[in-house]
Amino acid sequence: MTGSNRSDGRDDGGVADVEVNQSDSATILYSSGTTGRVKGVILTHRNLIVVNSAPRGLHPMVDQGEMEPHPASLCLLPLFHVYGFVMLIRAIARGETLVLMHRFHFEEMLRAVEKYKVMYIPVSPPLVVALAKSELAAKYDLSSLQILGCGGAPLAKEIIDKFHEKFPNVEIVQGYGLTESTAGASRTLGPEESNNTSSVGRLSESMEAKIVDPASGEALPPGHRGELWLRGPGIMKGYVGDDKAAAETLHPEGWLKTGDLCCFDSDGYLYIVDRLKELIKYKAYQVPPAELEHLLQSNPEIIDAAVIPYPDEEAGEIPMAYVVRKPGSNITEAQVIDFIAKQVAPYKKIRRVSFINAIPKSPSGKILRRELVKHALSQGSNKFQSSVEMAANPPSYHHLHQQLWRTASTISCMAHLHTY
Repeated sequence: MTGSNRSDGRDDGGVADVEVNQSDSATILYSSGTTGRVKGVILTHRNLIVVNSAPRGLHPMVDQGEMEPHPASLCLLPLFHVYGFVMLIRAIARGETLVLMHRFHFEEMLRAVEKYKVMYIPVSPPLVVALAKSELAAKYDLSSLQILGCGGAPLAKEIIDKFHEKFPNVEIVQGYGLTESTAGASRTLGPEESNNTSSVGRLSESMEAKIVDPASGEALPPGHRGELWLRGPGIMKGYVGDDKAAAETLHPEGWLKTGDLCCFDSDGYLYIVDRLKELIKYKAYQVPPAELEHLLQSNPEIIDAAVIPYPDEEAGEIPMAYVVRKPGSNITEAQVIDFIAKQVAPYKKIRRVSFINAIPKSPSGKILRRELVKHALSQGSNKFQSSVEMAANPPSYHHLHQQLWRTASTISCMAHLHTY
């Protein structure tokens, strides 16, 4: 605020004179907790200024002149999640139209796109899978849709290709970020970068990165896999009440240790392999669960899937798959195992399969593997349906995706906001 000459620290309007610095804490958002305890991430005013100044999919078109109708985005993500929160403050700052849903419902989403002529939707990979496989989309006019901004987990090329068969004019813009980096650390810009479907794009503005050998701590050249470290004005201030975790995550030189296994190519494109903590240790090999999940999701009889490590006396860990069948499908464990075995090296084969009603996920669509590991080890938990129950009560698309998003806050003022 501007200064005041009043001795009581208030200006002439009776408002307290408060000095706010860019380094001051602005928000506390919570990490997804997919591999461990949820942590409160402290973001500063500088963090929010940086993310709000970055270019965004529809923004250049608005700058060139008013569009008819005014560009509208549909926010499916909870506003307490960093992606949804950043989308909200950007819409307010730029005067864009933002449509909110009180809670997620697949067909209601399609109806909102048609009603409000939505052009942009931020999504997670499971929703891209649903759009590619669902027949409901044909019932609605989705011709206004131009861009899907996809993040939260790797998106398989097979899914992108299947999506474009149904929606050839919709561009999928992939990106990568963490709550600790105030969302966007990299993203694709324009059709040329988006065509590199296996990458999450190039680094965002003002962001530095390096790939580090987890064992030696040495920086690695392009083409080599290691842990991704990030540095820039978007990096968090720390964790609430957890200085130990903050010290383990933030290097003294300002680098954020992401815990993600990644690599860069010679053109600067970033590729996400998997979470370091989630790699399955099969004998002397490391198996990325995401690779197997992509293959499973390419099967037309499978709606969704997750792969976890399962203890094995001989191998240490073996890949185990949790599979959600498509309604009406009777695909068996043997068929799932054989489907993967034909496409991967022997050490990557899936060795166990369990059929369930829905994959447990965070509000942003990340697989909660720790919940599946607990279930696998309990061997009798009633938290998930068995394959017998599943066959008697097959899941709907609404039931599957209802787990991905939770109720978002309703905003009734500021910018052009609609609730649906």
